[in-house]
Amino acid sequence: MSVTVFHNARIVDPSRSLDEPGTVIVDGDTIKAAGASALNQGTPEGAEVVDCTGKAILPGLVDARVHIGEPGGEHRETIASASVAAAAGGVTSIVMMPDTDPVIDDVALVEFVLRTARDTAIVNVFPAAAVTRGLKGREMTEFGLLREAGAVAFTEGRHTIANSLVMRRALTYARDFGAVIDHETQDPDLAAAGVMNEGLFASWLGLAGIPREAEAIPLERDLMLARLTRSNYHAAKISTAMSAAAIARAKDDGAAVTAGASIASLSLNEHDVGEYRTFFRLSPPLRAEEDRLAMVEALRDGTVDILVSSHDPQDVDTKRLPFADAASGAIGLETLLAAALRLHHNGDVPLMRLVDAISTAPAKRFGLPGGTLAPGVPADLIVVDLDEPWLVREQDIRSRSKNTCFEGARLQGRVLQTLVAGRTVHRL
Repeated sequence: MSVTVFHNARIVDPSRSLDEPGTVIVDGDTIKAAGASALNQGTPEGAEVVDCTGKAILPGLVDARVHIGEPGGEHRETIASASVAAAAGGVTSIVMMPDTDPVIDDVALVEFVLRTARDTAIVNVFPAAAVTRGLKGREMTEFGLLREAGAVAFTEGRHTIANSLVMRRALTYARDFGAVIDHETQDPDLAAAGVMNEGLFASWLGLAGIPREAEAIPLERDLMLARLTRSNYHAAKISTAMSAAAIARAKDDGAAVTAGASIASLSLNEHDVGEYRTFFRLSPPLRAEEDRLAMVEALRDGTVDILVSSHDPQDVDTKRLPFADAASGAIGLETLLAAALRLHHNGDVPLMRLVDAISTAPAKRFGLPGGTLAPGVPADLIVVDLDEPWLVREQDIRSRSKNTCFEGARLQGRVLQTLVAGRTVHRL
């Protein structure tokens, strides 16, 4: 077993409330020590020593909301290509959404994802299973069998369950199996033909809007049902001050609820749509600046627990269209960390809270290994230059699809090396 010593690094590990200069020792596929005292007994004989002066070492990122084309849409993204993009962005574990073709709603498909990931992926891939068969919102899937097969959560992906009784039953069954319902909320009738945030800017562009209430109303229902069933509920992607306030109230009531948000909702606002730029057509839509600021505050104070990339690859045929006809979604695995670091560099969110939201908290919420640099765990970690500037260019994107919100953006903070179970899977 080879031993690597990363010396003189800034070590940030929210799982141990650790932010200090020190050393990380990787022995084979495991972290042997991490912290200021790691070298108390000297450098192990024969170890490779890497000088990380001016660099930071963080636990590998855990992205809890990743859409992948495989099976059925491999032209957009495969498990293999998504894993390469993830490694480049410092993401060592991804939770894969079930809205593939066919839908991941039975044991054979969970096993297919795990087998394909084992054979082709360079990062950890954890499948989430559908709550209902075919994502149709009616007949529930076999939670127990799917959980046993390896599903780490239950979600409808981009869809929202309209039937409150189905939702109540799903929450009850998930509680009994110790699982989490990870739900994205958007009222399909209120959203209707809406394609961006409802407001003055949408009116100027002549585009149909989606009101904030389209997200908040089904979210309030879900939170009431989570209280009723005493189950584990995760609001997948909230985007408004109204939704953040609802989550805060539920937490104050003692409900076992958590919330996630897409990094786009904290980095961008409705004005980034500009002159009908379809790469900025997202779900939920980019909101008003006051909502973005409220989401940043919600992340800082812990109302929003988790940040996700909401990686959603779309090809040219579905994006090079009039704004109202274009598919919603953007890729984000490669820019998750750098976009999040904007909030650190401008003083909005402490680095420890950011790393917690994109690593430690999602690992804990979904019961995944990772999110820590504690001794004895698999060596999933990243070496980062927190200050290095770089330009997002289409030709450098590893994902099969190129629909990034950050094309041409100047970002600060770059992943220099990514290790998964002690093996380097990305190096600049």
